[in-house]
Amino acid sequence: MEKRAFIRHSELKAGTLQFDGGSINCVVRDWSNAGAMLHVPSSVGIPERCTLIMSPDGRQVLCRIAWRTEKRIGVEFE
Repeated sequence: MEKRAFIRHSELKAGTLQFDGGSINCVVRDWSNAGAMLHVPSSVGIPERCTLIMSPDGRQVLCRIAWRTEKRIGVEFE
């Protein structure tokens, strides 16, 4: 039984995480109105707050890292 407050949608979109001191390309794997799960080359060095820019429309969303593993991060939208 799904316990999440928002329905998640499967995605496979390119994106970029932008933050002070740099940016990193990512793949948006699933997303809801509250957040997303992203594939990244490495989660090392990504700060707690950043901006997710989704391709191809360029939509920008401020986000906070909710969890991270070596190559995946979960973000909550602010």
